[in-house]
This record gives sequence, C-alpha cells and structure tokens, in this order.
Amino acid sequence: MAVREAPASAGLHTWLHRLTTRDFRNLRRVELALPPEGIAIIGENGEGKTNVLEAIHYLQLLRSFRGARDRELVGFGAAAFRLSAEVHGARAQAVAVGFERASGRKKVVIDGAEPERLSDALGAFPSVIFSPQDAELVAGAPSIRRRYLDVVLALTSRPYLAALQRYRASLAHRNAALRTAGAGGTSAEQRVAVWEPALAESGALLWSARQRWVEEHAARYAELCAAIGERGTARLGYASALDPAGRSVEAALREALERKRALDMRRGLTHAGPHRDDLELVLDDRDLRVYGSAGQQRTAAMVLRLLEAATLRAAGGREPVVLLDDPFAELDVRRAGRILDLLNSEGRGQTVLAVPRETDIPADLTRLERWRISAGVLTRAEP
Repeated sequence: MAVREAPASAGLHTWLHRLTTRDFRNLRRVELALPPEGIAIIGENGEGKTNVLEAIHYLQLLRSFRGARDRELVGFGAAAFRLSAEVHGARAQAVAVGFERASGRKKVVIDGAEPERLSDALGAFPSVIFSPQDAELVAGAPSIRRRYLDVVLALTSRPYLAALQRYRASLAHRNAALRTAGAGGTSAEQRVAVWEPALAESGALLWSARQRWVEEHAARYAELCAAIGERGTARLGYASALDPAGRSVEAALREALERKRALDMRRGLTHAGPHRDDLELVLDDRDLRVYGSAGQQRTAAMVLRLLEAATLRAAGGREPVVLLDDPFAELDVRRAGRILDLLNSEGRGQTVLAVPRETDIPADLTRLERWRISAGVLTRAEP
C-alpha cells in the first residue's frame, strides 16, 4: 500500500488514514479515508456504526472487543472477512487481517510481510475504545479486570506477552494433570508438580508487572476520578492472595502451588497464581463492584480507559486513536464534559466517534467530519 506523509497537524498522533473492510459483520464493502482529526459516524442502533469501531480495534487486538468469535464476525453468506488499514505514526504503516470461516485460518500481514507468530502482530497501531460495555470492567467478574490488565500490559510489553503465553500454557498442562490425577499417589502428584517451576517463573513476572502498573497509576486514578466529579476517595489496588513477605515472588508462588497441591488434586483446578487475582476498585473503602452506583461504576470504567490510553502513549510515544462508541449516553452532562476535557488535556489524538443522532455529538467534537451509516453503508454527510 502507498502511504502518504502525515500533515504537520497530525503532530505526535497515530493517524489511521485509510480503513478497508470486506464482509466484516454487516460492513460488506467499506473504503474510508479519515482526516487526522478523525470523523463522527451517525446511525441508528443496528446500522453498523459500532462495527466500524470494532473493525479498527480488531487490527490492534486481532480479536473482537465485544467478545465475539472470529466466525461470528464473517458477514452473512460470506466465506471470509478482510480488514486492512494504512497508518502513520505507529509501529506498522500497513496492517491487513483475513479470516476464513471454513478453515478457521487467520492471516495477518504487517508492512507486506506475514509475521512468524500472530502475537507478533499485536498492537501494530495503538487505539483505545470507550464503550457502554466498559461498565462490565467494574461491575463484572474478576476475569474481566484481569483481562483488562493483561491486554494493556501485553500490548505495551513484549516480555509480559511472552510470560503470559508461557503461563497460560503451563497452567493448562497443570490443570490437565490435575484432572487425570484420580485417587492421587506419588506418580500423579509428580505429574502435577512438574509444571510448577515454569508456572511460578512466568507467574512471578505477571504478578510483578501488574503490581508495578497499579502502583504507578494509583495516584493518577484517584486524581482522574476526582476530576470527573467523584466526591469520595477513590483507590486502585491489586488484590492477590500471594504475599512474598521478603522472598522472591517466584519462590512465594512455588510455595503456594506446593501448599495447595493436595486441594488442587481433589478439585482438579489450580487455586494459586495470578489467574486468581483481581484489580481492586474502591470508593470510600467500599467495593465499587458491589456498592457502586451505575454512575460511579461508569466513571471508574472511563478512568481505566484513560489510564489505558496513557499506558499506550508512554510505550509508543504517540497518542493512540480514540474510539468513542456513544460513550456519554449514560452519563450526565457534567461528567461527560469533564471526561472530554480530560481527553483534550491529555492531548487527544485522532478520534472516531459513533453516535445515533447528530445532536449527540459533544460540542468539543462538532468539527469532526461527519459520515452517516445505514445497513452497513457509509456515506459522507453534507456539511
């Protein structure tokens, strides 16, 4: 693909300047050129505006942010979907992904070459999405918050990504050994124990990186919550049963695995390790998951996305593409305005906004080029 030079107005922003989709959900054929400032997409629910954001974010994560399987993303009656983008100011200038329904094969091409592993293509260009679905970051199960941490850290740290892959593989092997342990005995216990050194080594890196991220961002989390309008004291923490207490994290994790081995063999599941931990979100010493109002939970979720954007910015040196999926629909005007102020103060980059009506476009974003979408077809709106 030929890549144009970014204008000076693009600054230190990632600029997605061309998006092409083929048979991705209801987006049969989209060829969209985006200005450096971004665009606003206007369309009723079900017309496909969120699908455009999903396509953009897919090129970073290589999976749906809505949790859909790849087969479910292929347009009705189509054999495959294809996505491609031309980008300025990112690790890659050209990104393309294709998925075939029949074979289940996914192919990724970065700057004209197919990477050795799919994971090598993760984070080819940075984007962060703000969505109504984000409320689950706070109100949902611990696994959702662990995934948030894993995605943020894997996209910004190759060592973390590698450790996460090793940990998941070792955990799967140990759990498989636990399920076949039966009545126990020395040989069964040895089959379980053999996976513990690798699990402890990679798990220690995950645990330490998560703890470090939380410690580095805890003060900013409290500041952002206050800036948006929370009157109480907000706290971000990392909840873990593991306590190194003067030992190395790896040694503490090995001891915890050994101590819980008998319980694990009875239940067929590994009970110690970072796959059991949680991101703690507290307001005035009350767990937001349990006691937070819908508005408080939405605020906390928005702050987590702001921290995600800051992490991507720090790692890549440029502003990520900001994807806004009708993000202020359930927030009062005051909170929505303060969130936009924060985005702008952080140096908000290219923005793709999706809203159902023109009147839903915030005042700060009314200058964005406008497009309308109907049944998956995008058309430029008249100025």
